[in-house]
Amino acid sequence: MELGIGIGWRPEIADAVEALPGIDWVEAVAENICTGHLPDSLVRLRERGVTVVPHGVSLGLGGADRPDAGRLADLAARAELLSAPLVTEHIAFVRAGGPRTSSPGLEAGHLLPVPRTRDALDVLCENVRIAQDSLPVPLALENIAALISWPGEELTEGQFLAELVERTGVRLLIDVANLHTNHVNRGEDPATALDELPVEAIAYVHVAGGVEKDGVWHDTHAHPVTAPVLDVLAELRSRVDPPGVLLERDDDFPPAGELAGELDTIRATLDRSAAHMTRSAPGFRPAARTVASAPPDATRDRLAAAQAALLSALVAGGPVPQGFDRRRLGIQSRALAAKRAGVVAKLAPELPEILGAGYRDAFLAYATARPMSAGYRRDALDFAEELLIAGRPADDSARRRLTHWWQDRAGARPPRRTTRFVRAARAALTGR
Repeated sequence: MELGIGIGWRPEIADAVEALPGIDWVEAVAENICTGHLPDSLVRLRERGVTVVPHGVSLGLGGADRPDAGRLADLAARAELLSAPLVTEHIAFVRAGGPRTSSPGLEAGHLLPVPRTRDALDVLCENVRIAQDSLPVPLALENIAALISWPGEELTEGQFLAELVERTGVRLLIDVANLHTNHVNRGEDPATALDELPVEAIAYVHVAGGVEKDGVWHDTHAHPVTAPVLDVLAELRSRVDPPGVLLERDDDFPPAGELAGELDTIRATLDRSAAHMTRSAPGFRPAARTVASAPPDATRDRLAAAQAALLSALVAGGPVPQGFDRRRLGIQSRALAAKRAGVVAKLAPELPEILGAGYRDAFLAYATARPMSAGYRRDALDFAEELLIAGRPADDSARRRLTHWWQDRAGARPPRRTTRFVRAARAALTGR
């Protein structure tokens, strides 16, 4: 399946994407597509023959629990709505805790790395097979960027991906920016990873920008693509001709001319590297679908406990699990809180408007004390409710506006101080 050159479709740049020359396909975040009403821009692109691939971010296939049937059904529905040739997700976990660990459920609001252990691989393989059986089209999985490393890992990135492909037949979405991120943050050589993974299984490639601060690479998708990332793309192209290459940009969108310039640079990098191709990769043949034994509950329980401990340290002030780098966990924790603040500001722009310059500090203080237990929209409501319970903001006019905002979305009456004690008592009784 040849895709060609594409770009990530986002509502903020929909018009620019439609006008860009030479766009063969686009990728849209699956959770941002409503099955009842496809955005007009995507309708027009599809009418022009532009392929649209849904890209999921919330399945958490690397988590300890089996994939949620509702989330899988939603992803399948979007694939059918778009007549997509495939769907994509990530090798990551995004939530932890809950009944398996007898602890509160926690949401990361972010893609977190799976430990490269045999236990985690066994769980991931079964989760992938469940997803494959629930989807109407092939599935491809993306390697993620990470600030932190798990202690006691048993496999390299390339070995982990190679065995995943061998055991499940899943395709790969290789993000070269993520390979560069892991080179800076975890000392992993991108060329070694490319040598070890089955490049013939690549469905397509992501290219994105980031920025380095204090020796840590942040995969922002909000900065131009850098030369080191293009170097990794060239390394990949010297090994295989990928069916598709896509430019990702999720924030701080530049003018359309700059996007076009980045796409031209990607094309030029691919063209130059093609002349240095070292070997011809065989065509991809999915592994035979065999009924493999499911990992025992004890395996899932061990993974659940480890992931819950890590996520608790990152978002709930829990102790740093043994073997983790305390400084890196602190950086990741602050990054997660900052991401929550930014996403909530996008989803509920009235909140920073009402709170003004104090929005960010107020949200970060809230995020430190209140882990996210549902999605970002619920997070926005919980943040506003927390402020109102505390009698904030101090300005009467702003507090009235915040009350009206909360009422319009959550209920008829503003929350009162007694709400906090009622919820605390309920949490003590139910463990949630």
